[in-house]
Amino acid sequence: MIKVIIISLFLISMNVLADNSKKKDVINLFKNSSSRIKDPFKLRDPFKRRTIKLKNDKKRYGGYLQNNSYSNLPTINRSSLENIRIIGVLLGKDRRAIARTVNKAGKLSKNTYILKEGMRLGENNAEIRAIVPGGIVLVEKITNVYDQDEYIETVIPVSNISDDDKN
Repeated sequence: MIKVIIISLFLISMNVLADNSKKKDVINLFKNSSSRIKDPFKLRDPFKRRTIKLKNDKKRYGGYLQNNSYSNLPTINRSSLENIRIIGVLLGKDRRAIARTVNKAGKLSKNTYILKEGMRLGENNAEIRAIVPGGIVLVEKITNVYDQDEYIETVIPVSNISDDDKN
């Protein structure tokens, strides 16, 4: 039994000595070689997902970033009501109106906007209350001279578009 223990201790010590000599060979191998990698700590981790860096502008790939939500539909929220022209109405289960804005030269812009009931438009956040075959009905809340809330109803009719109005 003692012989078995002595032989096993001898084999273990030989294995430990052999490992130390291999480590020294590996360290010497890396000391004498050079690599094309200048700074390995700046390399991307291959197990992490690549991040996409967004540009500073809000418009990207035809979409719009507004109120921390991304949509590919353009918005008409901040246009004044005088500059909005309704060019069509879609009736059915979900009523929609198609609108365009007028630029400073008095011509219709190229952007087409889809309006739904409940959306807010203009500088005073006028709400679209109804979409009817003749146009849209807006309700705007303002404060009058006596510091009371007052509701103003505005109807924007469907506009006739001639070739002169188009860009």
